[in-house]
Amino acid sequence: MTHPQQNLILDQGQIQQKITRMAYEVYEQNIEEQTLALAGIHRNGYTLAGMLAKELEKISPIKVTLLQVTLDKTAPLQTPVAISPEGTALENAVVIIVDDVLNTGKTLAYTLNALLPHNPKKVEIATLVNRHHTLFPVSSTYTGYSLATTLRERVDVVLQENEIAAYLH
Repeated sequence: MTHPQQNLILDQGQIQQKITRMAYEVYEQNIEEQTLALAGIHRNGYTLAGMLAKELEKISPIKVTLLQVTLDKTAPLQTPVAISPEGTALENAVVIIVDDVLNTGKTLAYTLNALLPHNPKKVEIATLVNRHHTLFPVSSTYTGYSLATTLRERVDVVLQENEIAAYLH
């Protein structure tokens, strides 16, 4: 995938640096915990959650459970929010919802709504890029990069084997 160079906001090294810093912040805020659940929103959020889990395992003794959250981002009420693997015990657990970009907060709000019936001990949010256009009462506990954008602009995060970057369009 080729992108105009002037639109690059984070390269692979910068993204890795942000993930490492976020992992240290997660560890500091949850140092008393034995386990954490990272609930990554399908596609990029789940990939990001996997990258964050690897960093956490490098720097801490905390056991990390990786969950995938799947929902229809454009019509979240049309199909139920799915959390897999199903049956993962989340009662009294610390759950961190992970997504690549926090824009309006709608996706995170619907994910939070699906997690609350599991009675978690605490729910936090980690996002790589926070655009500050929230329409829902959602804020990121851990943010890799804060970026003021216009409503017309779009942030694309690419987390693939051959390319890791973030672009502003």
